[in-house]
Amino acid sequence: MIALPIAMQSLISSSLNLIDNLMVGSLGETELAAVGIAIQICFIHWIVMFGFTSGVATFMAQFWGVKDLTNIKKTTGFAICVCLSISLVFFLIAMLFPQTVMKLFTNIPELIKLGTGYIRTIAFTFLTISVTVPFTAALRTTQQTKIPLYISIFVFTTNTILNYVFIFGKFGAPKLGVTGSALATLIARCFELLLILFVVFVKKNIVAGHFSEHFGWSRQLVRRIVRNAVPTTMNETFWSVGTAMYVAAYARVGVTEYAAVQASNVINNLFILAAFSIGDATLILVGQKLGEGKLDFAYELGRKLLRVGIALGIISGGVLMISSKFIISLFDLTPAGREDAFYILLVYGAFMWLIVYNGICITGILRSGGDTIFAMAVETGTVWLYAVPMAFITALVLHLPIYLAVLLVKTEDILKSFILVRRFRSKKWAKNVIHDV
Repeated sequence: MIALPIAMQSLISSSLNLIDNLMVGSLGETELAAVGIAIQICFIHWIVMFGFTSGVATFMAQFWGVKDLTNIKKTTGFAICVCLSISLVFFLIAMLFPQTVMKLFTNIPELIKLGTGYIRTIAFTFLTISVTVPFTAALRTTQQTKIPLYISIFVFTTNTILNYVFIFGKFGAPKLGVTGSALATLIARCFELLLILFVVFVKKNIVAGHFSEHFGWSRQLVRRIVRNAVPTTMNETFWSVGTAMYVAAYARVGVTEYAAVQASNVINNLFILAAFSIGDATLILVGQKLGEGKLDFAYELGRKLLRVGIALGIISGGVLMISSKFIISLFDLTPAGREDAFYILLVYGAFMWLIVYNGICITGILRSGGDTIFAMAVETGTVWLYAVPMAFITALVLHLPIYLAVLLVKTEDILKSFILVRRFRSKKWAKNVIHDV
């Protein structure tokens, strides 16, 4: 009931994202690589939004455990204010310094030129996401997961249709290429905002409230939310910037190599995001039990959900490896690019069960009990002290084939898993964070 709609939403999102990349990729490897680099600022922004709302969702889930709708509304309002403030910073950077953003990842003039127009157009989506993400979190934690699913079906379908129209200039529209993809995403995100506001306020959803209900926070509530959400925000920010550093390393190897990485990442997301829905469900379900004070029950539930996640990771990874050659053939890559992408997908498939396990531990188990500082230390430590140096050393110093560089970077998940297994078994994460709020 909880995980399946989230999984379907993730699957729809990643499936249509694959179609979008196929459309852009049909223009050439240069266009595919340019969009792959340009969306790094969107990726970092999205992850920061996710990081903060994930920390806030700990409170939402535990408040839902005791059916405290008043504090859920206040928590949602506070999340919107913080997310909007952060999004304004990203918006200004994207509008004023798009070339600088591109130059952080590549020194190829053609990629910089194509990516600059994309970033300026996509910048406006940062403002819409700052509202939709907190409300989506509120709907999910109150176990109304079907509503975001239905909205996503409409939004992502609209995005795909508009991509076709604006990238290729169909039905009388101008042929905008890479910029057309950004314009389609912007229009779709505006529809998403309108639909969320309609469902919540016009339909009078249980998370809807008057101005004072959403923004009448107590100092104690804000202090506790910030104490929990700042580590999750820093966690996701440092992780996303670290992931972007992989791009900075891989993109400097060459256009063909990075196009292979970008295609592989899009395909990998098609399989892994659905499995990661178990992490979202874990935070909601385990957090609810922690809010009710059932700590031992929450531990056992978390253990079972981890097993489910491992099983899904093994299945998803196996299917990815088996189908990788066929899916890669859909992209307009050179023979060298197709070969690199194939080997990269084999690496992703082999590591998927471990990646899913680590993801559920951090975003689901540890965060459900407010153990966000430890989660931040583990994730940022392994990424920045191990994986980021490994990416630059293997790709730019040792000049290894791109798929071997990716393989060595992914071994970071092995190190991370050893630490997370011990933390989970210690039960130090199982806490009630809403007591006395």
